[in-house]
Amino acid sequence: MYETDGEKYFVLDSHLHFWDASPENWVKGAEQYAKGWIECFHAYQGLGPESTHWSIEKFMKYSADDFEKDVFTEGHVDYAIFQSTYLREWYADGFNDIEKNASLLERFPGKLLVNGRWDPRDGEAGLRQLEDDHKKYGLKGVKLYTAEWKDGSRAAGRSRTPRRCRSSRSAWSSASGTSTSTRGRRSGRWTRTPSTSPTSTTRRRASPSSTSSSSTSACPASRTSASWRRRSPTSTPASRSSSAGCLHARPRFFAKCMGELLFWVGEDKMLCGSDYGIWEPKWQVEGLVEWDYPDDTFSDFPRWTTEAKKKVLGLNAAKLYGIDVPEELRLPADAGTPAARDDAQLVEGSV
Repeated sequence: MYETDGEKYFVLDSHLHFWDASPENWVKGAEQYAKGWIECFHAYQGLGPESTHWSIEKFMKYSADDFEKDVFTEGHVDYAIFQSTYLREWYADGFNDIEKNASLLERFPGKLLVNGRWDPRDGEAGLRQLEDDHKKYGLKGVKLYTAEWKDGSRAAGRSRTPRRCRSSRSAWSSASGTSTSTRGRRSGRWTRTPSTSPTSTTRRRASPSSTSSSSTSACPASRTSASWRRRSPTSTPASRSSSAGCLHARPRFFAKCMGELLFWVGEDKMLCGSDYGIWEPKWQVEGLVEWDYPDDTFSDFPRWTTEAKKKVLGLNAAKLYGIDVPEELRLPADAGTPAARDDAQLVEGSV
């Protein structure tokens, strides 16, 4: 919980990792890709406050103690959701696969949720693995990651075609036996993957029928991605994890990003994720609570109210994932409903 100026905030970090990108985990013959990937991520850490910068050695493999201190002890986080990323073409035991993330579940009971991973290219074997993972971990979400290489293919989950989307929904419904979870498509930070040019990475938190959440929004093309979500508001809550660095490094650009998201998506469909260990949650949580538009040139955007802050920092994600929030940290009845769906009913074909 974060408390300041008499207000208490339930903080749900919907996007973080516990990864191992150390040289001992690099696939033989693919060292240049494993090294390039983690060095790229490390460069993004430079957008945060200087006091939070890590050495590349720590960044490659931080400890469970580091995680506890940065996320729960000092980071104000009440609950956190791991997004599993495999990248086994470069990392022998995976970058932060579901087992790696789940290794912390017993240490932090009632404070962590593990999202799984689905890759349509894995076919029936992948579906069976998804079923096994759901039985073991009770998955509420699955991530599809477009930067995931596999046997020469370099674009898992990038396609937005109906066939690919139906395949993912069908697989999740079959594996989970339910139609009420989440998926997400990532449209945010640009990452130089080990190919000839930068590619936009996207992640999908799994879902059956209704709820798709984009895990990194507002950067680089805030209005484009936000207006796309506005056209299908039932299916696309937006999370501002990868725009976080701009809060510190490019405050006016961040104001533009947030304004566009608040206008096109709305405070009821925005989530907050730190992208740890790229950035620590403490300065992001404190910065978002203190943040406001820098001047009147942003007066045509929706206001960043206390109610909006509470929704985005945790209440929206809590409702999305079915996580109980202590009564004292909930909004009063007249403050609106987190993750409200009423406006989505205005969209033709919404459910």
